[in-house]
Amino acid sequence: MVLIKSNVLFTSLLILAALFGVALGGTVHKVGDSNGWTMIGVDYEAWASSRTFQVGDSLVFKYNNKLHDVTQVTLNDFELCEPSKPLERYQTGSDSVTLTKPGFQNFICGVPGHCDLGQKLRILVLPASLGPVAAPVPGPVRSPSTSSSSPSRYQMSPSPAPHSAASNCSTVWIGVSVTAILSLLILV
Repeated sequence: MVLIKSNVLFTSLLILAALFGVALGGTVHKVGDSNGWTMIGVDYEAWASSRTFQVGDSLVFKYNNKLHDVTQVTLNDFELCEPSKPLERYQTGSDSVTLTKPGFQNFICGVPGHCDLGQKLRILVLPASLGPVAAPVPGPVRSPSTSSSSPSRYQMSPSPAPHSAASNCSTVWIGVSVTAILSLLILV
């Protein structure tokens, strides 16, 4: 009888661990939304500023691989639009890049001229434990007004990103998993 209870508990815990792992999977971000990875019609800086990226999330690049590629580069090569020393190069037309470390990540199209026309993406990847917060987007900073005749004006910071349906779903799965584990432990 004890052996059966132990097997049931072990199997239940394995199933819950699997469900828990699925629930904690990162967010999938389709770069450029419905436009995908292209050099026309997408402001990738604005696209990135409306999202929070965390370790464990994935970027999905959809593009015509006869016209474009995805080249991950250093900050210097990002600023120069220089694809000759890639950290990684993707060329399938449907590439998924898992974000494995915090910090800035830089992507450009390595086809000559495309990066210069705006086909480049820089994101800040946050550690997975920070939860949803607005990711800052690099850009010019305006200093406070020095005029004494007008009130001081300061640059506004981005508002926090709203919780996505995916993060709400993860919270529900976590709650259900913890409740199930506690129920099993009480029964055994």
